[in-house]
Amino acid sequence: MYNKTIAELAQGLRSGEFSSVELTAAFLDRIKQHSGLNAYISVTEDLALQQAKAADARLANGDAELLTGIPIAQKDIFCTEGVKTTCGSLMLDNFIAPYNATVVEKFNHAGAVMLGKLNMDEFAMGSSNETSYYGAVKNPWNINTVPGGSSGGTAAAVAARLAVCATGTDTGGSIRQPAALCGITGLKPTYGRVSRYGMIAYASSLDQGGPMTRSAEDAAIMLQTMAGFDDKDSTSVDTQVPDYSAGLNNRLDGLKIGLPKEFFGEGLNSEVAATLETAIDEYRKLGAMVTEISMPTLKLAIPAYYVIAPAECSANLSRFDGVRFGYRCENPADLSDLYTRSRGEGFGKEVKRRILMGTYALSAGYYDAYYIKAQKIRRLISEDFKKALSEVDVIMGPVTPSTAFGIGEKIGNPIEMYLSDIYTIAINLAGVPAMSIPAGFAQGLPVGLQIIGNYFAEDRLLNIAHQYQQVTDWHQQAPTGF
Repeated sequence: MYNKTIAELAQGLRSGEFSSVELTAAFLDRIKQHSGLNAYISVTEDLALQQAKAADARLANGDAELLTGIPIAQKDIFCTEGVKTTCGSLMLDNFIAPYNATVVEKFNHAGAVMLGKLNMDEFAMGSSNETSYYGAVKNPWNINTVPGGSSGGTAAAVAARLAVCATGTDTGGSIRQPAALCGITGLKPTYGRVSRYGMIAYASSLDQGGPMTRSAEDAAIMLQTMAGFDDKDSTSVDTQVPDYSAGLNNRLDGLKIGLPKEFFGEGLNSEVAATLETAIDEYRKLGAMVTEISMPTLKLAIPAYYVIAPAECSANLSRFDGVRFGYRCENPADLSDLYTRSRGEGFGKEVKRRILMGTYALSAGYYDAYYIKAQKIRRLISEDFKKALSEVDVIMGPVTPSTAFGIGEKIGNPIEMYLSDIYTIAINLAGVPAMSIPAGFAQGLPVGLQIIGNYFAEDRLLNIAHQYQQVTDWHQQAPTGF
């Protein structure tokens, strides 16, 4: 059952081959068996079995949806009513969410079963899932390497078959990068396509939730539930949600693929580059036309992002002060001591680093020099994407410069860690959709191919990914022992 897709499991549930309770119990046992990966922060066994029983009743009554009875998991950044929601931080270690995020509510309405909450970099700040208060997550392909971040728990759980599928969030690559390092499919939708209500904010103008699955077909099914306008979210876009599964089998004859020369230069591991070239050759065989393009502002993405994102995190995390909710220091001497020690003790090193960076960038005398200039660069990057996507249908390239690196290898060097997202950050600054799909292996570890599309063209990306997955089997590969 572990290797079945959402559609296959849904068919099995409808035919009576197995019940949702049996399926859920099997996954719960599997989570216990592989707890050493540290993919889950909380396992909601009682709730999962309760939801599974309700799903079986819906299935018996004939009013089930495609996700009814399917065991999924939520990144621990989505608020879940009555369940601890931590964001991977000591600051929220005792926080029981009083309401559901819109995304969680949508899955509940569909009858999905929540197995638990997945580990993540603290407040989604990190590229390796090593900044979590609950410890590093291990990559199932090699437990001495990182799974990527911040959605590392999600990627590891899906790759190791500890959930059929799961949610992630992407601020600068945090769905695509871990998807690439763990050999799964991850989709970052257009900014505003998926509601951010109840998704604890890191950088509000960049954060976006999305599906992490083993295949593009499963991602289409998940996104169908996740997407849609939400009047509780002021950044949600009121635009029609297409049937994401309807066009999966469309042919790719005449597809125009652009390869930015800036993506294939210095810094890209040669084995990763060769693996990607083989994947792009498959698209040529499928009828696509490939051309080199130039996007000169891409080199400015990292410095612009690391002004804008920390500035927004500085504002968003100001609410965690030891007064209203979250961690509070013991025996504060006065109000100033309460604020200082609660924040100093409750936040980890990387979160404090970004708060300080953001506060500095927003301070008097530096706002124009840093924050305003970064926003101007962001506009130039958006214009570069608009220009490129007026000439080609999609842009392809690497997700990461290398395969998964060792646990502890980069944690002491923030700059080197930040460069792990060099190929993903510009997409968030522009707000366009992008996904990572498994494209092979280098040095025995997974390599992801990044596909970038135009605004609200997720259906086209899923079609392009699905067609590739019909002629390759990289997405079906499982780590040894899982």
